[in-house]
Amino acid sequence: MSQSTHSCCGAVEEARVRRIEASKPQPWIVRKFAVGLTILIVGYCTYVYAARFCRDMITNSSGALGNQATGIAFLVVFSILLFLMSWCYIMVRRFLRAGYTQKTTRPGYDHNDRSSTLNSTDFRGTSYELTTPTPNTSHPPTHEPARKTHHPQSSLGSGKSKTVLSQLPAAASSVAKLEQSSHSQASTRGFEEARATDGSVAPDSPHIPDTATFPTHANSYQSSVPRPPPIFTRRPTTTPVLLPEYRYCSRCQIVKPSRAHHCRACGICILKYDHHCPWIGQCVGAFNQKFFVNFLQWGTIFCFWTFATLLVLNVKPRPLTAHELDVQQIVVIALAGFFGLFCSLIWFSQLHLILLNQTTVESLTYRSMRDREQELLSRMHKWYQLGSKRRTRKQWDSEWGRIGIEGNLWWLGSRRENWLAVMGKNVWWWILPIGHPLDDGLNYPTNPRFDGAGRWRRRNEWPTDLQ
Repeated sequence: MSQSTHSCCGAVEEARVRRIEASKPQPWIVRKFAVGLTILIVGYCTYVYAARFCRDMITNSSGALGNQATGIAFLVVFSILLFLMSWCYIMVRRFLRAGYTQKTTRPGYDHNDRSSTLNSTDFRGTSYELTTPTPNTSHPPTHEPARKTHHPQSSLGSGKSKTVLSQLPAAASSVAKLEQSSHSQASTRGFEEARATDGSVAPDSPHIPDTATFPTHANSYQSSVPRPPPIFTRRPTTTPVLLPEYRYCSRCQIVKPSRAHHCRACGICILKYDHHCPWIGQCVGAFNQKFFVNFLQWGTIFCFWTFATLLVLNVKPRPLTAHELDVQQIVVIALAGFFGLFCSLIWFSQLHLILLNQTTVESLTYRSMRDREQELLSRMHKWYQLGSKRRTRKQWDSEWGRIGIEGNLWWLGSRRENWLAVMGKNVWWWILPIGHPLDDGLNYPTNPRFDGAGRWRRRNEWPTDLQ
């Protein structure tokens, strides 16, 4: 065996080992370290506030910063807020993974039909295009109909389709080259089509091409068909995110329910995955998102109450009999101010996402689409043509709808409906860690502005009552 072959096999084996190690969850001590740190910080703040700050006022100590009534009132409010925050922290540690789903192979993947040109040690497996019949996404309802091109060798349904398929294994080792040659089909897609990776698509999901047309003589085709001019318009992703092929998790070997994602830290798939929070030692998902919002709410109030009361009494003029500043109270002021700001930012972010019926992962998709659209607008208009950019974006919104709202696969029709779907109709559920999840984490209603495969349609293709 040559040295180059040995190095290649070694690199493949090393990549395979890394992939196996990446699929393992983090050690328990790593995932729970922040939980222990949180308990220590809260315990220390409780000691300083109750045993040093409030006790001096209640016992009328010479170094007290207030009278007895103030000390009692502060201690009662502090205890109530501490109880509510701790209650929410316990309740938020509820989640359910998608691991109970029966393990299966990748949908449509034929293990018996492996090309002899691929190495058996290839940890990535056979190219998806070579082993499965691809769904017909060549004419998705979200784009213009393709032009009819009478090319004798441009269709897989022609008599020479076997010749085309025989050439695919040789090209399977260079997927990037296939992507670069996609400009030969610009008559159906447009030269400036922007692509996006949907938030609900796993990183290891297979790629289904946007068209089933593969010209066998790309050079002659490009020379005979002139390249169309750039088309500047909104190009939503055509990824059929609701198909099982795009919801398969190769690590857990299951077809994930909609909105579920694999968490590398926990090593499992989480229903309606939002994010992994180290401060609670697990993920925020379908069954604990409401309690996580409750925890952030009371955690923010608890921190700011501690911060404000300690700060106000420490900065006001002191009596002559009072002692100097307590260093431990200054430390608690700094901790309470930092974590109060931290919790409030996450709390507002969660409220915003709930009103839009999005998770943190899903919101990244729409943010990426806005960024790409902003880049496209900067190429269309000068930097100072703000009015032109605004009119162009308004025109796109009139054609498609707004990104993240009408263009949100899980939009329920209004912010109120989105809020009630997570927090419930009972107002007490909004402020207290009571109640139960309102869905099973497996099935979610989809936006009727999308087709059955999860692709965004134009406004003129929406149901009549939504146009």
